[in-house]
Amino acid sequence: MTKNKPPFRYDIVGSFLRPAALKEKREAFAAGTITAADLKAAEDEAIRDLVAREKEVGLHAVTDGEFRRRYWHLDFLTELQGVTEISAENWSVHFKGAQPKARTARITGLVDFGKHPFLDHFKALQEIAGKDTLVKMTIPSPSMLHLICCVREKHYEPIPQYQDQNRLFTDIALAYQHAIKAFYAAGCRYLQLDDTSWGEFCDADKRKAYAERGFDLDELARHYVEMINRALEAKPDDMTITMHICRGNFRSTWFSSGGYEPVAETLFGRCRVDGFFLEYDSDRAGGFEPLRFIKDQQVVLGLVTSKTPELEKEEDIIARIREAEKYVPLDQLCLSPQCGFSSTEEGNLLTEKEQWAKLRLIRDIAEKVWKDA
Repeated sequence: MTKNKPPFRYDIVGSFLRPAALKEKREAFAAGTITAADLKAAEDEAIRDLVAREKEVGLHAVTDGEFRRRYWHLDFLTELQGVTEISAENWSVHFKGAQPKARTARITGLVDFGKHPFLDHFKALQEIAGKDTLVKMTIPSPSMLHLICCVREKHYEPIPQYQDQNRLFTDIALAYQHAIKAFYAAGCRYLQLDDTSWGEFCDADKRKAYAERGFDLDELARHYVEMINRALEAKPDDMTITMHICRGNFRSTWFSSGGYEPVAETLFGRCRVDGFFLEYDSDRAGGFEPLRFIKDQQVVLGLVTSKTPELEKEEDIIARIREAEKYVPLDQLCLSPQCGFSSTEEGNLLTEKEQWAKLRLIRDIAEKVWKDA
């Protein structure tokens, strides 16, 4: 189990179920019956309790559960300079069931990082966790801004400064360079880029629909990897940056399906993140063969679902790790849930007790599989 650099043998994606008391406070704030200071105090208390539970279950890096957010991505993206949150008639993709509250983002000016509130979120988490505890910060990947504003949006009209799409790719990359430098200066050494674009690019139906609208997804995938790699040029050697990929996660539903093969060579073979957190909890993610393109990155297998309460069988998870080992050496493999437990404030359809049972299962399996690694 000796591994002193993230990602760890048993790890987490980031979000946790919001406690009922915190949900009530957020509703009260929305109704105008409590102040922003009251809400922050409730968030601090909930995060303090969460961090204690994360340490208790043995995690080597803790998150704030994304308790200060409504959505895993929009809260970050719409606080970037040049990006505005707007209302929408429908969510930008269609889930196979319940739908999130419809909001989206629009590029309205030159994109940059600026003075971003997530820096304060990180500092608050580090203070709560203690200086000797590694904390993990999760933010949406650079590709998500372009995907939401320019690809999913059927009526996208670029502002004059971004008539040349290459300038937009450059500015997004530079904005994320500034973000990486700012988080590092604040003390962050473990950053994760969450990204559902690759799940969409794996989906045959979505590929067909985008092609009919004139998008070449293979070319777009190359642009996204180049943009991410340019952002990563700002990463210091003692900082770990990983990417989490899934196919949608809202109220235990999903919106994409398909194995990693359509993107594997471009993404796994060329993207210079330190590790990939990969959804692998159902047959919608396909097999492990695409992992043959992995180079020296760590691969965190998301074999335990965060969508349903039933506990997986230990022997089944171990057998799948052995399957993955045919393509990636065991020393490069780790284990985690397939996604967070609450990618939006509503949360998935399981209880907090069931959530923690999942993490204990992951810990116990990892301790067996990597005991001699």
